[in-house]
Amino acid sequence: MAETDGSRASAALLEAVGLTKRFGALVANDHVSLAIRPGETHALLGENGAGKSTLVKMLCGLLQPDSGDLLHDGQPVVFPDPASSRAKGISVVFQHFALFDALTVVENVALGLPGYEPLPALAARIEACVHRYGLAVEPYRRVGELSVGERQRVEIVRCLLGEPRVLILDEPTSVLTPDESESLFRTVDLLTGEGRAVLFISHKLDEVRRLCHRATVLRGGKFIAEVDPAQESSASLARLMVGADVPRTPRLVTHELGEPRLLIRNLSIPGDGSRGSALHDITLEIRAGEIVGVAGVAGNGQTALFEALSGERPCADAEAVVIDKTPAGALDPTARRALGAGFVPEERLGHAAAPDMRLSDNVLLTTHGDGAIVRQGVVRRPVLFACFQEIVKRFDVRFGGKDPKARRLSGGNLQKFVIGREVLREPVLLVVDQPTWGVDAAAAAFIRTTLRAKAAEGCAVLVISQDLDELLEFTDRIAVMSEGRLTAPVPVAETSREAIGLAMGGAHGHDHGGEGTHAA
Repeated sequence: MAETDGSRASAALLEAVGLTKRFGALVANDHVSLAIRPGETHALLGENGAGKSTLVKMLCGLLQPDSGDLLHDGQPVVFPDPASSRAKGISVVFQHFALFDALTVVENVALGLPGYEPLPALAARIEACVHRYGLAVEPYRRVGELSVGERQRVEIVRCLLGEPRVLILDEPTSVLTPDESESLFRTVDLLTGEGRAVLFISHKLDEVRRLCHRATVLRGGKFIAEVDPAQESSASLARLMVGADVPRTPRLVTHELGEPRLLIRNLSIPGDGSRGSALHDITLEIRAGEIVGVAGVAGNGQTALFEALSGERPCADAEAVVIDKTPAGALDPTARRALGAGFVPEERLGHAAAPDMRLSDNVLLTTHGDGAIVRQGVVRRPVLFACFQEIVKRFDVRFGGKDPKARRLSGGNLQKFVIGREVLREPVLLVVDQPTWGVDAAAAAFIRTTLRAKAAEGCAVLVISQDLDELLEFTDRIAVMSEGRLTAPVPVAETSREAIGLAMGGAHGHDHGGEGTHAA
């Protein structure tokens, strides 16, 4: 999109001038400047740990700068808390959601708005906002029943109801399908067309090039450049972010596959009334040495499939899930890990990692039953800390301090930690849900290469992802999840993005390379 002369000439709605923020010896932001103007979409780019989150938290009052100034409509301003920034028309949709599972959508929205409004009136406003911006949200659904993509929409709607002048979107398309992303882009265009400003934080550089008028690049907490994304390539933007060329994930030379590591046989799970909670007659085989991808729109059964494989939802039929020749359908997660399985859930903060536990203690969550770290009920702290340090070293997990709480890490670094924790156990089976959600290009390439390397060593890998480009890049076969049913997986070379997209939309009979709805 071309930048308009008006947006270039306009005074900034919100401006950071030389902001610096330190956490002990770590300088998270070092004299960073950024101007967000009305009528524009401004990208904030940088690899995980570059300082983007710290800058955003200063812009919205969650953190106070050590030095530098904030200007609002050209005037100096101090935001002592998020409420003060919202009062000035600045709203943020964070990557990690702040929603209560036990409450409905309308109740969650009410908690985020000032004053009192009767719930029926608020529900009507939500429906009007949904209709205007094309964000499918049902006011009286319980949030605990929603997929991650649906929760993202709730957060966006809650912000839009506050009539923001500046809307900050942190990785907004990470959990959206291509169609949902297109809908969001139309929303963004409408907002900027109304004279509002959008700060767009994303690692999807093709989206940035298409949507954004300007981009500010951070690296190592410092301002690197301000560029016109339309005049850059995705490779050149990635190079600015990382400081070097980002390699593509290597494909393996054709090799013999080993024995089946995972067999799913006619797996069915009754629903609990929430969308995507039921599974219908799922059959799949994954052999040692291959990566199978599962694509699908959020809320079509992917979560239920992950939980059935991890043991969070045990099956009545033990033979429905077989791990390395052992019936495992009735086993709990610890017992399945003892068979050599590893699991990386979609939501890393709160599911894969306990936010307020230190990283070393988070290692225990999936290793306590292995016998090396815990002996006779006693945690061997030196062994635990050595394992933690090995994960940090091998998987390049970056953070400030010696052993911080999980919530202090950036999304990409926490994801590398969680995947490293599983990989270091040398599993024969890895099930990974959304492996690179909200992860920068370099970290995503590292994660994909890591999974490829494990497959080359004889591990079977199942990857659940909404990122079709990711699945087409590094998986061997792809199946599609829709309405709790799984299509037959087909070799990547024998399908296309368009065919997968049709199957994701519910065209089960469409030939996307396989026949029927089950794997042979």
